[in-house]
Amino acid sequence: MKRINQSLGFIALLLLLGLAARAAWILSQPKAAHIQGQIEARQYHVSSKIPGRLERILVHRGDQVTKGDLLFAISSPELEAKQMQAQAGLEAAKALKAQADNGARAQEVLAAKEQWNKAKAAAELAKVTYERVENLFDEGVIARQKRDEAFTRWQAANFTESAARAVYLMADEGARQETKDAAAGKAMAAQGQLNEVQAVLADSQMRAPRSGEVSQVMLDEGELAPSGFPVVTLVDMTDAWALFNVREDRLADYPEGEQVQVRIPALGASFPFVVRYRSVLGDYATWNASESGMDFDLRTFEVELVPQSPVDGLRAGMTALIDL
Repeated sequence: MKRINQSLGFIALLLLLGLAARAAWILSQPKAAHIQGQIEARQYHVSSKIPGRLERILVHRGDQVTKGDLLFAISSPELEAKQMQAQAGLEAAKALKAQADNGARAQEVLAAKEQWNKAKAAAELAKVTYERVENLFDEGVIARQKRDEAFTRWQAANFTESAARAVYLMADEGARQETKDAAAGKAMAAQGQLNEVQAVLADSQMRAPRSGEVSQVMLDEGELAPSGFPVVTLVDMTDAWALFNVREDRLADYPEGEQVQVRIPALGASFPFVVRYRSVLGDYATWNASESGMDFDLRTFEVELVPQSPVDGLRAGMTALIDL
């Protein structure tokens, strides 16, 4: 039993010595001479809402483009056919609206009026005939049946004249207001369908959303581009910044608005940058107490700095250093 206790004590001593050596090694490590980061810049991924075959690509990597420049064009025969259908539907709807607004043609109005005049003349003749037959009936020359037949023909002629007059007035006045409104609604709906197709087709001609440099061209002419696929990527170096990961025990040295000298090895010079933004990173970037030499964990913050003035030759991906 005594030997076992001695062995356990020896093991515990070795563990203590190991921990002490580990702590001494951490404390003896030289502090970093600088904080390393990277230059980043605003990127724009240009894609089309419509799928199709790339008909033209007008840019290459490294090209400088201006806002509004045409970058690529997508061919979509299906959409072009839909545009033709929508255009034809609009023309038909406009024709129906014009017909409703203008009413019957002049020849149709004249024909309806002549039919009314004809029916009116027939009604007048039927009236005169009935009056003659009525006189003959009163004199006892003809039977009651003949008088009744003449009276019926007169009444029928009156009804025919009234119907012809209504047809003429309807032709002269044109379509009802409800019919005109319905025709106008159909024309507006057809115009909306055409506008929708044209808006989608406009998205087949993709232009630069901002001025910048072409950094990537992902497809070649003739290849199929899926909907939303970033065919061209632009980078805007006028909107560039330096990004650093700073441990929170050094964060007080970089308050927002602070001017900091940032060294760009690729340019062989240092430039004034201003702290614009600070944000904590996730738990994966936390320094544990045993790693930091502190008695508590340390979080890591993302610090974003922007050039105080434009830096010639600055490129995305360049190393950026803050000397301590």
